[in-house]
Amino acid sequence: MPQSLRLLGIGGIGIIRMSGKDCFQILEKIFEPKRKQDIKDIKGYTIKYGNIIENGEIIDEVLVSYFKAPKSYTTENMCEINSHGGNIIVRRILEICLKNGAELAEPGEFTKRAFLNGRIDLLQAESVIEVINAKSEREAKTGMKQLEGVLSKQIAEIKQNILDVMVNIEVAIDYPEYDVDDVTNQQIGDMLVKVENQLLKLEKSFDNGKMIKEGIKTAIIGKPNAGKSSLLNAILKEDRAIVTEYEGTTRDTIEEFVNINGIPLKLIDTAGIRQAKDEVEKIGIAKSREIAKEADLVIAIFDSTKELTEEDLEILELIKNKKSIILLNKIDLESVLHEEDQRLKAASCYIIKMSALNYIGIEELYKKITDLFQLNEINLDNEIVITNIRHKNLITKAIENVKRTKRTIAEKMPLDIVAIFIKDILEDLGNITGEMVSEDIINEIFAKFCLGK
Repeated sequence: MPQSLRLLGIGGIGIIRMSGKDCFQILEKIFEPKRKQDIKDIKGYTIKYGNIIENGEIIDEVLVSYFKAPKSYTTENMCEINSHGGNIIVRRILEICLKNGAELAEPGEFTKRAFLNGRIDLLQAESVIEVINAKSEREAKTGMKQLEGVLSKQIAEIKQNILDVMVNIEVAIDYPEYDVDDVTNQQIGDMLVKVENQLLKLEKSFDNGKMIKEGIKTAIIGKPNAGKSSLLNAILKEDRAIVTEYEGTTRDTIEEFVNINGIPLKLIDTAGIRQAKDEVEKIGIAKSREIAKEADLVIAIFDSTKELTEEDLEILELIKNKKSIILLNKIDLESVLHEEDQRLKAASCYIIKMSALNYIGIEELYKKITDLFQLNEINLDNEIVITNIRHKNLITKAIENVKRTKRTIAEKMPLDIVAIFIKDILEDLGNITGEMVSEDIINEIFAKFCLGK
């Protein structure tokens, strides 16, 4: 069944994509090329210039790209009408396509067809949306590597290691008279150790993958007027937060993203922690404390021109045993609070003197964050990184099944029982790449896609 799609939004070019065995027949009804040519003679990966016509009226001057099966994104016949990008024109061409037999595509349908037709596996299909939604260069690079099949090849290698031994297991089960259990058990044991190490390495990579994909959730906390909003503005290099001499200006959280070494930093400017003057501020302060507890990183900012107060000590207590950086702000003024203060040292190993208003200490802050999360050690050129929680959960499940299989061998269970647990490992890996995944999960995955992809 042919499908078509519109991309809403005004731009120089609008694209209507059709895919399916009948898409060229529909195209012939609505497209009049300047140089007519039989569809059989038109080569794939070519573009023709002409007009979209309805009832003899020229609707738009367009370029049409031809992709012939099986060499297309979906492996089906496919074409893309490149029109002028105004909403009226694109909508009109879309309606003409629908009148002539096309149907609107569901979200992610083109990629879904590519998966169902075997051009890509499910893991690669999921990487498409990750590339589209990438918030940093590293996330985009990770998505592209998975789209190229780097992780798929690793999963396939692990599966092959298992299958190589499964052959011997099946022989031992089918021909028990040959008594090869001892040899087979040794092979199974060696294989399980190798497979477990490979899976554990992939599972561990999710720590970096989660950071690459979701960013480092960073709470900026401190008393009112310590300089939280000035710090946010300095990092973003724009006046995103209101800065005044009046305390309690920030009553709710302000969230922004900034990239550090290709990793998104999710900055959350919170309400100043103090004894609240009203109910609204009280709610904001309670929210600040909760965000600080949940954050991956806490940046605690103190006014270096003032001695520590009870509220400051509460903040120091809040950041203990968390990844944190202490900022002594306003060093352009006369300071009374210094980094040698033992109360500060007891709360965090990272203390920076700065002036957020004058951009002093910002680069050092970036360096400390890089060191704290070892961002320079994430090498996407030589490492496979898991960024998808579905993949991570299935890898964890496979590791558990490896351990269960080891236990069955240690308990001297029959080979046919061992084989059942090994097949469970293969099923977990097959669910990652889509070979054994259910239709409900497939539909759930592609429902997250945008229209047109």
